[in-house]
Amino acid sequence: MEVLQKIAIGGGCHWCTEAVFQSLVGVSKVEQGFVSSTGDNTTFSEAVIVHFNSEDMSLGMLIEIHSHTHKSTSNHSMRTKYRSAVYVFSKEQKQEAKQILESLQNQFENKLITEVLPFESFKASREQIQNY
Repeated sequence: MEVLQKIAIGGGCHWCTEAVFQSLVGVSKVEQGFVSSTGDNTTFSEAVIVHFNSEDMSLGMLIEIHSHTHKSTSNHSMRTKYRSAVYVFSKEQKQEAKQILESLQNQFENKLITEVLPFESFKASREQIQNY
């Protein structure tokens, strides 16, 4: 029985992020566009929503892949456009994502800056630039 879940992920160009996650076994759909959160993160930032079968692909593996496929330790000047974040859809997902990021820190020389943020809203990219 498939157990479908979703998580939103941002960190770099949504084209590159989309391509990484589309290639994974266990990922059934990737929506490319812009995500906003709450508080200081209400501006839209490039991101994707990843729909995945948790029996084939764990949230931990998705976050680990994300951490290694963008500049997850660099607080560069484009962070408003490319917010390094995992956007969660529940309190349980928030807790799990935070624990995963903490456990991944030992794989990096510098501190991970990836934030775990509540998902607020999504605007899809123009159809012409999806699946780029």
